[in-house]
Amino acid sequence: MSVTAACPAYASFFGFAGAASAMILSSIGAAYGTAKAGIGIAGVGQVRPDLMMKSLIPVVMAGIIAVYGLVVSVLVSNDLNPDSDYSLFAGFVHLAAGLSTGFAGLAGGYAIGIVGDACVRGYLYQQKMFVGMVLILIFAEVLGLYGLIVSLILNTKATSDC
Repeated sequence: MSVTAACPAYASFFGFAGAASAMILSSIGAAYGTAKAGIGIAGVGQVRPDLMMKSLIPVVMAGIIAVYGLVVSVLVSNDLNPDSDYSLFAGFVHLAAGLSTGFAGLAGGYAIGIVGDACVRGYLYQQKMFVGMVLILIFAEVLGLYGLIVSLILNTKATSDC
């Protein structure tokens, strides 16, 4: 491993920060979405336990947000090797990839939590809301998917030419 201006010793810090931010931020979003939607599901279960299974959709969708962060973290960490060169450019690209997935997952989880809670409570009184609830949740989930797509594109640009 050579230390040059393009490949300083601290370059890998940015790669590790990208992997960590993807996982941490998307997990926070997924946790918030699960908790917020879970509160609504618990309220529905007290009144109409027969609606519980259909009401679990927001929780499942919030969990998928964390998987997006996991995928990006694994991709970024595969490029981090102490025995090979790692450029500052690659570190910044990996940081950008992690932040884009992390913040998109945070926003998506937040949206899923708010929408999931409100729609599950509304579904208690009007079962015709189910299709609309699922559509809104899909649009909220797509926010996290956009971050994943941007991260995958960014990850293909990371080169460690020193």
